Amino acid sequence: MSSIIVDCVFQLHDMAYAEIFPLWAVSPKKYGGLSYSSADIGKVLTISGFGLLFFQLFLYPLLERHVGPILVSRMGAVATIALLSSYPFIAKLSGLTLTLLIDSASVLKNVIATQRQRGSAIGISMSVMSLFKALGPAGGGSLFSWAQNRQNASFLPGDHMVFFILNVVQVIALIITFKPCLVLPEDNVL
Repeated sequence: MSSIIVDCVFQLHDMAYAEIFPLWAVSPKKYGGLSYSSADIGKVLTISGFGLLFFQLFLYPLLERHVGPILVSRMGAVATIALLSSYPFIAKLSGLTLTLLIDSASVLKNVIATQRQRGSAIGISMSVMSLFKALGPAGGGSLFSWAQNRQNASFLPGDHMVFFILNVVQVIALIITFKPCLVLPEDNVL
């Protein structure tokens, strides 16, 4: 049951991010976005997909064998927090530097986000995660819309607030991977 809760919180974060990233990328630079077109976002997501395929086929099995799935999840959560904190600053770049960084960030985010769902094949887990998949985009879209109206706030203006709240959810997910929230089976096999 504890692993289902962990998966659900990670899934809520991932679905909110999936809603926020395209909205942020197409929003104008004056609102902290990238001013990307839909075609540009499609290219970024295509590159991310290939990066994810490469990672899952070649790197993840080795990493999981050496450090275990829980530590891989924790490392992914910490890397996600650092990565999302950099997004508002990446938006200040332009040209080739912006393209390379946003493509790299998108690949990294996709690679570290999907590994936690491995093994979540039981029915109740999938049902509850589906609920969180439904709530994530609605919450993410509302959060992004609200943040666009606070571009001149003195504390976490605009997109800084969006990525801060995503990071708060990720920190909660990271915390619940530790005892007593995540209870390991007696044989320590996941």
